[in-house]
Amino acid sequence: MPRSPDTPPAAARRLAPAWFLVLPALIPILVLSVGPLLYGIALAFTDAQSGRTDPTQWIGTLNFQDLRHDTLFWESFRIGLLWAVGVTVPQFLLSLGLALLLNQNLRFRWLARVLAIVPWAMPEVVVGIMWRLVYHPDAGILNEALGTQRDWLGSLGTALPAVIVVGIWAGMPQTTVALLAGLQNVPRELHEAAAMDGAGAWRRFRTVTWPAIRPVALAISALGFIWNVNSFALVYVLTNGGPGGRTRLPMLFAYEEAFRYGQFGYAAAMGCVMVAVVSLLLAFFLVGRLKGDDA
Repeated sequence: MPRSPDTPPAAARRLAPAWFLVLPALIPILVLSVGPLLYGIALAFTDAQSGRTDPTQWIGTLNFQDLRHDTLFWESFRIGLLWAVGVTVPQFLLSLGLALLLNQNLRFRWLARVLAIVPWAMPEVVVGIMWRLVYHPDAGILNEALGTQRDWLGSLGTALPAVIVVGIWAGMPQTTVALLAGLQNVPRELHEAAAMDGAGAWRRFRTVTWPAIRPVALAISALGFIWNVNSFALVYVLTNGGPGGRTRLPMLFAYEEAFRYGQFGYAAAMGCVMVAVVSLLLAFFLVGRLKGDDA
């Protein structure tokens, strides 16, 4: 009896060419992302250290038990959440306003769009060096404009807000570009119809624009939160975690444990905790937003 074309062997034969097409993109992901992630998780359950001659031993959850009582790490995690929220929320709101402005028929709109993405083209190290000059206590542009000599990056009260401002400025271009792309996909006929019905600018935004760009806004805000939680280079160049640990983000703390003190297993445990907590926060955020969309 001949096989039906829907039998599993026939379906597998049809899918085989698709797998060959996916493999070139799948292999780098497995090698460069999934592989290191699994290795880091495994490393968190060992006593791996730099400079030791004894073989690395499997110690189970001992690193996580020590981490549970590490108040310095949890303080850095609190600072990291303040940094991530303090950058992501204002960055999104400012980028949304800028995207709405750049979506209008303005003169030299092309020039404004080019200037808006300039920070995106600059490496984080260059951005950090540039803003260190802006915040310089003696010859910085900010102090010159305000007529003060405040050490913005060296003061306990201003270091974190100053770094947050830099993070907002550096991350606005990609958020603006994503929101602008979403705005350009909103049919103008819908705005014209709403205007003919007497809807003002705010009502048109609330009933026409926002529902259309909401998926883009959800995606870019979630990605922005992930990027900001994992931020390293910008804060490292600006303050190196100082003063007094006020800007020591979790990534900086893990970096110091691994490469300054050689505690690779302990640093890997920190990375696992960060991945787990951020994943849970994002899961609650996304589930809440999706439920709001279904309501």
